[in-house]
Amino acid sequence: MDAATFSITSYYSPHFNNHNNKLTSPNHTTRLRLPLFKPVNFDIHPSSPPISISTNPRSTFSCSAVTVTPVTSANSKLQTLAAEFNSISEPIDRVKRLIQYASQLPQLDESLRVPANRVMGCTAQVWLDVRMDSDGTMRFLADSDSEITKGFCSCLISVLDGGTPEEVLGMKTEDLGDLNVAGLHGTKVDSRVNTWHNVLVSMQKRTKALVAEREGKPVGEVFPSLVITAEGIGAKGSFAEAQARFLFPDDAKVQELASLLKDSAVSMAKAGCKFIAVLGVDFMSENVRAILDQAGFPEVGVYRMSDEQIGCSLADAASSPAYTSYLSEASNSSPSLHVVYINTSLETKAHAHELVPTITCTSSNVVQTILQAFAEVPNLNVWYGPDSYMGANIVELFQQMTFMTDEEIAKIHPEHTRNSINSLLPRLHYFQDGTCIVHHLFGHEVVEKIKDMYCDAFLTAHFEVPGEMFSLAMEAKRRGMGVVGSTQNILDFIKSRVQEALDRNVDDHLQFVLGTESGMVTSIVAAVRQLLCSSESSSRTGKISVEIVFPVSSDSVTRVSQKSDDGLNVSVIPGVASGEGCSLHGGCASCPYMKMNSLTSLLKVLTSLPLGKDGLTRYEAGRFSLLTPKGKLIADVGCEPILHMRHYQATKKLPEKLIYQMLGAAKC
Repeated sequence: MDAATFSITSYYSPHFNNHNNKLTSPNHTTRLRLPLFKPVNFDIHPSSPPISISTNPRSTFSCSAVTVTPVTSANSKLQTLAAEFNSISEPIDRVKRLIQYASQLPQLDESLRVPANRVMGCTAQVWLDVRMDSDGTMRFLADSDSEITKGFCSCLISVLDGGTPEEVLGMKTEDLGDLNVAGLHGTKVDSRVNTWHNVLVSMQKRTKALVAEREGKPVGEVFPSLVITAEGIGAKGSFAEAQARFLFPDDAKVQELASLLKDSAVSMAKAGCKFIAVLGVDFMSENVRAILDQAGFPEVGVYRMSDEQIGCSLADAASSPAYTSYLSEASNSSPSLHVVYINTSLETKAHAHELVPTITCTSSNVVQTILQAFAEVPNLNVWYGPDSYMGANIVELFQQMTFMTDEEIAKIHPEHTRNSINSLLPRLHYFQDGTCIVHHLFGHEVVEKIKDMYCDAFLTAHFEVPGEMFSLAMEAKRRGMGVVGSTQNILDFIKSRVQEALDRNVDDHLQFVLGTESGMVTSIVAAVRQLLCSSESSSRTGKISVEIVFPVSSDSVTRVSQKSDDGLNVSVIPGVASGEGCSLHGGCASCPYMKMNSLTSLLKVLTSLPLGKDGLTRYEAGRFSLLTPKGKLIADVGCEPILHMRHYQATKKLPEKLIYQMLGAAKC
């Protein structure tokens, strides 16, 4: 006859161990395959008298009394668990029940307490072991050095252990919202509640891997990465190797530059600054040139670090006819404010400011700038550009704020409430045809790979990334595993997580997916190394490693050799011509334009000044002598939006002149 499956669940009495079917712990379901019976579910209660189940005259299975019920799904178990905790009115009693669940979790074998089983993002140490039975059901074991965290793990295992992969993968972090277990509020408790989400994400990641292995699917290729420890830096993948080389430039060139800069510093101290070298794209050096001219220092030389034109895909979008049409539409709405990203040309800023009152912004202050403008000017229309991804992400961020409490919103901006955020959303516009070549890389293909292989890692995302990547990072942020914002926000987040790991003083490996331009890794490595190598860290026994993951193909560095003037063969890493770090689907992890700045150009400029400056014409920053359509100097009009931003940064208020312009009392 067909074999039958018995699901045996016990309450506050020993139950079957996950992997060897030995009775070890309560509140657990174990499947036994016995002949002669059809599928039933046995709920064992300690008060019931013993019974015997016999499959043949010589074999007997004894247990407490049973009741026969249908096998329950993971969702049903979750609903039962949520109802159990929601039925307890006192918060402290819910915590006690959670600790009671913790006491029922089987002790984890010491051999499973390994780094590979650690769950990232939890305040306490959490270990998770995941296996798949021969019949395809999932088995989970977990443990923690915190009783509350252990209780969370016990509850999750009671729901998902013995379930199908589909049940495990189908559960959403939102489904855990009804599990109001802690019933308390505060940073410490909130971080513990994140354990629900982080352990579930780890369960799902490892379940996906086991399903793929069972189906014979190849393991996906990992992203390249840099691993930082107190002892040094290791690179995984050719792209990471290229980035590591930038961290350790040629010592001879560095010494030569240091000597030249030292001499120049002495000259600057004696006679004042005469020359400025700008490492950036052309509009950056042009902005510096214009600001110096406006401030009365036209004699100070400004030089670029390349003799070729250094463009920018985002700045080009802001110079397009489509952007002019966008601003023309804005000029027909009153009052209006144009918030333009700082990474645009001075000419763009000047022409825009004559059409619509304009203020520049950075990724660090764009949200606050927009909220402040809406707070100060009633019925204002805000037009953001040219970065489409950043614009869409700002709108999504504000939409998510509509689900916050007024108290939570006040922490972001004290003059706003949920009503005011709802009110401003229809009046917030953004340009929809401008992207940065770097952040365009983080599209659908990259996001899917992160979901599959890095869903349990810390996720960082710049405001300029595409919407899918932004949403993924926002979800990670909600459970304490991500950050969305500027490069400074990303750096601060990484530093804080590393410091937390150091304070725990246990062996740990932290993995961060870097959702922005890869050149930022220089400052990350410096900051992380400083933390790991500090005198306080050296006295700790825990070993910490920090992995920075670059979401690009590991073969994205083109292996091209060229013969230099001195006869040496050198790899082209990176540059526009060789497409370093660039994806066939569009976008580059490493900005090819910024990489056109070279130490060779810097050395040439430094060694040629001041006597040989006539030979540096190709390196000189462009000077705007052209006029705007209204007959004003581009340099004068284009600098005003920058000065408006500086006023806001200093006072946290918009300048009166800008408000006057928005209200239509004056035209610039």
